[in-house]
Amino acid sequence: MALLHLNFTSKYLFGAADVNIILPDLPYGKEPKDYYGSDEKFKVLWLLHGTYDDGSCWLRKANTELYASEKRIAVVMFSAGNTNYADWKNFGLGYNVFSFLTEELMPMVYGWLPVSDRREDNFIAGLSMGGRGTCIYAFAHPEKFAGAYCMSSAPNVLKEPDPANMFAAREYALINNFGGMDGYKASPLNIWDRADELVKNSADLPKMYFACGDKDPIAYENFKAFRAHAKEIGFPADFFEIPGYSHEWRFWDLCLQDALERFFPETGKKPVFDTREKG
Repeated sequence: MALLHLNFTSKYLFGAADVNIILPDLPYGKEPKDYYGSDEKFKVLWLLHGTYDDGSCWLRKANTELYASEKRIAVVMFSAGNTNYADWKNFGLGYNVFSFLTEELMPMVYGWLPVSDRREDNFIAGLSMGGRGTCIYAFAHPEKFAGAYCMSSAPNVLKEPDPANMFAAREYALINNFGGMDGYKASPLNIWDRADELVKNSADLPKMYFACGDKDPIAYENFKAFRAHAKEIGFPADFFEIPGYSHEWRFWDLCLQDALERFFPETGKKPVFDTREKG
């Protein structure tokens, strides 16, 4: 596989953007001028990172390049800080991560690189904060993605933060960023209520998947709550409760393998969690 590392000045981030992209490269026996000059367009996975990480984590902590090579797909990974994939209009000159993906990065990738812009060829996935980001983008732009896979994350009811919560400071900042709780609830980050709206409006959603370890101290209770809510409102999704795993990279590497088998199925191969799902 070919690994591209892009740094460029972003209109939406008001500064430098940092992006890693995996692309299939020259197959054995092919002539470079024929292969690189062809009109082939690769399917693409948009892969989101979690809190305290960046767009390089999927390369450093999981076997992403190996799995992408086996599927011969493109993978795009960008750095979003600890933003919860929101537009932070009051941070510095502005740091609009939510808009950056769909309004800048996706047009750049589609315009510069040999990847398909068709909905049926585009998929999104992420872990923890990136799982929330996956829901945010999938719910706000269901027309852009055929599938979405949320690892160790699920929608939650927005309310005043518990000061004891490890992410309370970010929640208070988000409330202020949107001008108060009403603005926060009206934003794309309110994915719990957005799920209700999408069901009521019979939206054509991407195929949705949620996976969580039953030893996860951060995400498991919320995962169970949304699973019950999804059943109640008729929200279409598959939920995988995997015994023995916490909030950890060994689990997310398995989730990535499972996601790729579901997004890009091959004859004779089964998803990782087929015989291990619960709930």
